[in-house]
Amino acid sequence: MRWNAQQYESWFDSPEGHVALSRESMLLEAMTAAWHRRGRRILEVGCGTGIFLESLWRKGFDVTGLDKSDSMLSGARRRLGNKASLYVGDGTHMPFDDDDFDYVVLWSVLEFCPRPQEMLEEAARVAERGLLIGFLNRFSLYHLLNVRRSRGTMSHADMLTSFRVASMVRATGNRPTFSRSVLPGPLNTWKECAPWATLNNRLYPGWLGAFSAMRVDIAPHKPMTPLLLWKSDPNKRFKEASCGSSAVRWGS
Repeated sequence: MRWNAQQYESWFDSPEGHVALSRESMLLEAMTAAWHRRGRRILEVGCGTGIFLESLWRKGFDVTGLDKSDSMLSGARRRLGNKASLYVGDGTHMPFDDDDFDYVVLWSVLEFCPRPQEMLEEAARVAERGLLIGFLNRFSLYHLLNVRRSRGTMSHADMLTSFRVASMVRATGNRPTFSRSVLPGPLNTWKECAPWATLNNRLYPGWLGAFSAMRVDIAPHKPMTPLLLWKSDPNKRFKEASCGSSAVRWGS
């Protein structure tokens, strides 16, 4: 199942889509807050028309986008101009070297991919410092009360759970760092008016909300050479030991 560019953009223009966009953007900001940005390269796989890629660019990252749909990328080119490098390609077989990017973002793409584990493993291959996975939550009230009863585009998505995504991450040889979610209620609560605005302006545990995100901070691939830490100057200690005196600690 594929979105087309017009359908994708029109969803975010709807009242519910506007709420979803603002809360997903809030979640994206929270999940990337600890990542260094200046001079860091970030790749979004399945970038669509560049809505979230633009948000990452505004946060200070050097951005690259990849998508299978040329019509989607045409929208991204109009949106971003020369701010981003954009590629047509398959996320399960990307034209990039190992550790080519500091970070890789998979934002609402795995649930629409026929081989999500392969895509995640490929993302882990090209990411040196971290991964961010955003996904529609199968355990949410949104899925149980809205998606399962509909016959629209979203009903064809293979919605994920935090437990499944964590298992997929571990299969790549990495570990999840932490997870959060937004929009805990069904679709009819996605509003800006009281009391729903208060409900929707918070982050929740990753297993709860309609849209979840999981961050993976990747350990350095190349081990660092450890430096010995002496409590005292080894040369001075040797000299003093030869004279029968005790070692003198630093600063004494």
